[in-house]
Amino acid sequence: MLNQSTPDATPNIISIVLTDDWTLSIDVATVPVVVALAVLVFVFIAWKLWTTRRISDFEIDGAEVGIGDFKMAFKPNDTDRQIAYSIWVELSTRKIGLPIDLDHDVLSEVYDSWYNFFGVTRELVKTIPVSKVRSDSTGKIIKLSIEVLNEGLRPHLTQWQARYRRWYEHKIKDNFEMSPQDIQKDFPEYDALSRDLLAVNNQLIKYREKMNELVAGR
Repeated sequence: MLNQSTPDATPNIISIVLTDDWTLSIDVATVPVVVALAVLVFVFIAWKLWTTRRISDFEIDGAEVGIGDFKMAFKPNDTDRQIAYSIWVELSTRKIGLPIDLDHDVLSEVYDSWYNFFGVTRELVKTIPVSKVRSDSTGKIIKLSIEVLNEGLRPHLTQWQARYRRWYEHKIKDNFEMSPQDIQKDFPEYDALSRDLLAVNNQLIKYREKMNELVAGR
């Protein structure tokens, strides 16, 4: 008696059989193919949702950072996120994108930080290849950064910095026993200067927050 072989419990997706009369028979298992197609469709849909989230429109309202009523929307790329990250680091590690405490912060040091940020941002912009600047999204981020400098920082520095520093240098020589924080409050136009200073500081904080959102892909 011939031993009866136990059929393989694992179904084949494709079965090819050559019969005695040399007829070629090809059978395709329906269930595995359907499952495979379903998996491929699921993977494709998941990939589309992920890429759509990554390249979705990012909008910046100029009013949020106090530099106008314009709005810019774009699809950020990796270059844009790198620029935003570099700016965010500078704003987060200097006394420029962080809240100013007039009772404890020294105004001359704040102005030093603002001045240095000017130079850092200019150098950052200059290092970006022209081919990247031509990109719509990258060009908009650069434009925003330059406008923050020219419309946010520059007006305050032009109006107040030189006058304050000149006064402070003379004042501190005659009042070396006083703290810098107490001396700066004697500036004749201290109230007007501090109001404008805090307004600019608030704009820069909003600018830092937008760069953080851009980096995080929110």
